[in-house]
Amino acid sequence: MNVRETDEHWFDDAAGRLIRPYTVSDGRTEPTTPMELLSMVIATGRRPHSPLGPDHAQALGLCGSVTTVAEVAARLGLPAVVTKILLSDLVDCGAVDAHSPDPMADSSNLTVLETILNALERRL
Repeated sequence: MNVRETDEHWFDDAAGRLIRPYTVSDGRTEPTTPMELLSMVIATGRRPHSPLGPDHAQALGLCGSVTTVAEVAARLGLPAVVTKILLSDLVDCGAVDAHSPDPMADSSNLTVLETILNALERRL
């Protein structure tokens, strides 16, 4: 097993992350703050009252500029629901602000899909 020395998590090159997602979220399955994949999150600059765990600290570090929940999840390499729980904890302690996506950003919105299709057709 080849463990990365610089990673704060247990990591195996072949197996990947050795800490399971339910451990990261303390067994929770629902965030306290409702979020969607396209919700925008940004750090407020306020420090949490209690020390952050490594996953919370890493998530907070990714929120230095406005980004989406989906982007944070991808960069953390965690399932979206676990990322939502981490970000929700950060919202609860005032370290992160979260905003619902613009209704036009809804991927099931027919107008958005037609706009994307038209743009793709113009490029082809």
